[in-house]
Amino acid sequence: MGPLPGETAISAKRAELAGKGGILGLISNKKTSLIGLFASLGGFVYGYNQGMFAQVLTMKSFQEATNGYAAQTSIEQGMLTSVLELGAWVGTLANGYLADRLGRRLTVLVAVAVFCVGVIVQACTQNKDYVFAGRFVTGLGVGSLSMVVPLYNAELAPPEIRGSLVAVQQLAITFGIMVSFWIGYGTNYIGGTGAGQSDAAWLIPICIQILPALVLAAGMILFMPQSPRHLMNTGREEECLQTLARLRGSTTDDLLVRIEHLEIKSLYLFERETAAEKYPHLQDGSFKSNFKMGLNDYMSLITNKSLFKRTSVACMIMVFQQWNGINAINYYAPYIFEDMQLPGNTTTLLATGVVGIVEFLFTIPAVLWVDQIGRKKILIAGAVGMATCHFIVAGIIGGYQGRWLENQAAGWTAIVFVWIFVINFAYSWGPVAWIVTSEVFPLSMRAKGVSIGGSSNWLNNFAVATATSPFVKASTYGTFIFFGCVTVVGILYVIFFVPETRGRTLEEMDEIFGSTGLAAADAERKHRIESEIGLLALVGVEGHSGVEKQDFEASHNEKVVETTTEAPGTHTNTTQ
Repeated sequence: MGPLPGETAISAKRAELAGKGGILGLISNKKTSLIGLFASLGGFVYGYNQGMFAQVLTMKSFQEATNGYAAQTSIEQGMLTSVLELGAWVGTLANGYLADRLGRRLTVLVAVAVFCVGVIVQACTQNKDYVFAGRFVTGLGVGSLSMVVPLYNAELAPPEIRGSLVAVQQLAITFGIMVSFWIGYGTNYIGGTGAGQSDAAWLIPICIQILPALVLAAGMILFMPQSPRHLMNTGREEECLQTLARLRGSTTDDLLVRIEHLEIKSLYLFERETAAEKYPHLQDGSFKSNFKMGLNDYMSLITNKSLFKRTSVACMIMVFQQWNGINAINYYAPYIFEDMQLPGNTTTLLATGVVGIVEFLFTIPAVLWVDQIGRKKILIAGAVGMATCHFIVAGIIGGYQGRWLENQAAGWTAIVFVWIFVINFAYSWGPVAWIVTSEVFPLSMRAKGVSIGGSSNWLNNFAVATATSPFVKASTYGTFIFFGCVTVVGILYVIFFVPETRGRTLEEMDEIFGSTGLAAADAERKHRIESEIGLLALVGVEGHSGVEKQDFEASHNEKVVETTTEAPGTHTNTTQ
């Protein structure tokens, strides 16, 4: 079963009225694009924090501030690094409820406030406990920002530029990583690089991240609009329509604005009706009932055979995305490069800075290629490149370890292959893993399914950050062999278990995962709702008469005011 006629007509009408997507679409939708770019400061903050600590760990003054604790290449140093990911996991879990309860804008403000508290605690470091507490609290804010900002951008953007605008989040993250590396490289000179190094060397990189966070918070208060989707979810339908008109630089009578408004309404009614059918006894609108509905939906991702297969793909993709070693490089590259006995700590940090540059630059092609080439081919190609680099670096380290001073060319060759590894990750597993995760689930379970994938991502990120330091201490070349072997297993997993999702309809996904019409039932329900609210009539397909339409909308508007339902957020790194 392919798309229903109404879906084709809606897409065709929208394409006729909306114009081009991509770069030209971003330019023609200047207001929405600028708002999305500003919101992506949340991604920048997340990326900066992710890359910054790798630089700070190697600074002598920071090691002295933690009484030598940060200098230990061991499980203790791993925990010092990874505690942020643990906090981010908790922040991610809390984000869905906060985003719906408080709204997207206010959730960003809460996340920024929590983030700033964590930074201040780190800035006051007198021993390792300050760092542990500060990084955990900072992680709470980072985790929330990493979820709510792409959600906010996706809900503000018109469909024709949604992928491009949400992709800005991934670019902002890699840009933040790049900037953090170079700031760390610059501040490393303050007071020298030895035992007498000034505390400003590590305090500046840690404290400076408050600035973009505060700018984001100020913008949210002063001029950023509320999400149209959140307005619809909370019964403010007219305000939703007016906000859409302002975002599109048009009026509420504009046909494209009306179509988009009814699309938002149809999805809201679809989610509400689906919940009512599945849980008729939990429709009183209370927190307890909403919690039970959400819990039961999450449980069905495990207990339903078809949904469990999809959940397994989403979680395992994230396992391999983290255990291919990218964050081991992001977090510990300075230590890995330092072990190669490059001349001077600044040279080590300089080599690390290039990691940030290539990761940023080679994320861009993913946005351009992924819809032309397909998900599986890009994932396999990227993994082959990464595994090859791991084994080459392992061979070089194994052959020359302990003799780097006489063989500096070998050290630089290993570093170049680390850069090539990062390039292969940037165009493939970085963004595409999130795309696959968002596409394997049926419409009614997509938000919760993606949140499970996001949870898997953070937990595995935490595990990698914890384990890498003792891995490196035990055997540097063995660390690369391990990540190379995991990446090879990832290649096999993609080949045999991950379907190609490019261009697949939801019904085709049903067939792949062996479900019995789950997506078809979703499509039928959505089609009927679109007919009932007049969306199909608006695009010239079918619909109720004007009187019937008015009666239907009036009855639904009354219900919207009386009762609202939970609409979980989604996490998207690149496109959705």
